[in-house]
Amino acid sequence: MQKTVTIPFMLLGILFNVCLIASNLLETKVVQLGGITATAGLIVFPISYIINDCIAEVWGFKKARLIIWTGFAMNFLVVGFAQLAVLLPAASFWQGEEGFNFVFGMTPRIVVASLCAFLAGSFLNAYIMSKMKLASQGKHFSLRAIVSTLVGESADSLIFFPVAFGGLIPGRELLLMIATQALLKSLYEVLVLPLTVRVVRYIKKIEQTDVYDRHISYNILKLKDI
Repeated sequence: MQKTVTIPFMLLGILFNVCLIASNLLETKVVQLGGITATAGLIVFPISYIINDCIAEVWGFKKARLIIWTGFAMNFLVVGFAQLAVLLPAASFWQGEEGFNFVFGMTPRIVVASLCAFLAGSFLNAYIMSKMKLASQGKHFSLRAIVSTLVGESADSLIFFPVAFGGLIPGRELLLMIATQALLKSLYEVLVLPLTVRVVRYIKKIEQTDVYDRHISYNILKLKDI
C-alpha cells in the first residue's frame, strides 16, 4: 500500500481534526432542547464519525488508524496550549478571564474522559467498518455505516459521561444523557447518509481505490504500518 497521502485524504484529515477540537470545546456547554439534555458537542462531533466511515471505506483501517491517532495528538496539543493560556496572568483591564477559564480550563477528568472515549469509539467504528466490508464483500455500505457509528458512539458515550460527570450529575440523568447522545449522534449519521454515500462514491472514483483489509494487523499501536 502507498506510504503517501492524497489531497482528498489530507482534506478529510484536516476536517476530522477541526471537528474533534471544536467538539471538545463545545462539550463544555450542556443544552436543553425540549425534553432532551445533551452537550453542544453534538453539533459537530458526529461529523468525525462520518469522516471515519469514509476513510475506513475508501482507504482501509490502516489509514483510519493514522487519522485517529493524528486527531488524538492534535486534541492533546490543543489541551496543552489551553492549559498554558489559563495559567498565564490576565491583564488587569481584561474582564473575560472567568468565561475563558470555564471554556479552556478543562479539569483533568474531562480531558481523560474525552480522549479515552474518542479513542475507544473511533477505533471501534473503523474496526467494524473494516470487518463488515470484508464479510459483505463491499456491499451494504449504508448498513455498515449505521452499525459502526451506533457501536462507536455508544462506546464513546458510555466512557465519556461516567468518567467526566460521575458524581456531579444524578445517576438517572447521566444514564439518560448517555442514551440520548448515542441515539442522536447515530440519527445524525442516518440523516446525512445520502450525502455520505455520494462522497464515498466520488472519492473512490477520483482516487481509483477501494481497499479491503485482508491480512492486516488491527493493532492500534502499529503506527508505522500505514
